[in-house]
Amino acid sequence: MKRSKLWAWITFGVAVAYFLVPLLATFEFSLRIRRGTYSLDAYASVFSDPRFQATFGYSLLVGLFAIIVGIFIVVPAAYFVRLRAPHLRPLIEFVTLLPLIIPPIILVFGYIRLYNTSSILPLTGSTFGTDILLVLAYVALALPYMYRAVDTGLRTIDVQTLTEAATILGANQMVILARVIFPNIIVAVLSGAFLTLAIVIGEFTIASLLNRPAFGPYLQNVGANRAFEPAALAVISFVITWGAMGMIQLLSRFAPKTAALTD
Repeated sequence: MKRSKLWAWITFGVAVAYFLVPLLATFEFSLRIRRGTYSLDAYASVFSDPRFQATFGYSLLVGLFAIIVGIFIVVPAAYFVRLRAPHLRPLIEFVTLLPLIIPPIILVFGYIRLYNTSSILPLTGSTFGTDILLVLAYVALALPYMYRAVDTGLRTIDVQTLTEAATILGANQMVILARVIFPNIIVAVLSGAFLTLAIVIGEFTIASLLNRPAFGPYLQNVGANRAFEPAALAVISFVITWGAMGMIQLLSRFAPKTAALTD
């Protein structure tokens, strides 16, 4: 038993070092912008850069719209499959996995071919249309994570009983979804939302090929022209991503309490 615990701690230590040592080295390098001393000048330069503020704000806004659209698509679909068509679950799960199989570059080229200025729906012919296309692309990229988060939340509640009780009280399907089902899976929905946000913040390929001022292309442009600021941006991106993951872990602690409301 002691030997197995020792090996478990050694494995854990190696895994932690594998992730933390490169990050700490990147952070240490980002502090060396002044020769012979450590300083936060690289971070000050990044935060004061108008392009950082504009691109980060743009990605946050696009991520927010992607989360909203994803919720409106995934929650009703997962609810319907679980309540009315459980036999379709293998097919739905396969479809939601396709964004993990299809490379983003193929996805964006397909969008460009389908929605160019010579098509019936020329979304790429205007800035607003291209923004819509980018949001839909991010919804597709986040679909595997959003669907599985929502489906996991639905498994923690008795969907059939809740639906029957609400129907007896005179509620229609929209009311049931909005006032009965959604409040009981809010933790799962927020988990999917944070995963979506983490994907949007760091995505490069789709935003770059659609020529949108997103945070991912900004990271690439800074990395190609500067030395210390890219290291600072990498640390900031890690903090944002880990913050989103930490929020998921924090919210997951409330999942049993939320599920208990259905008893």
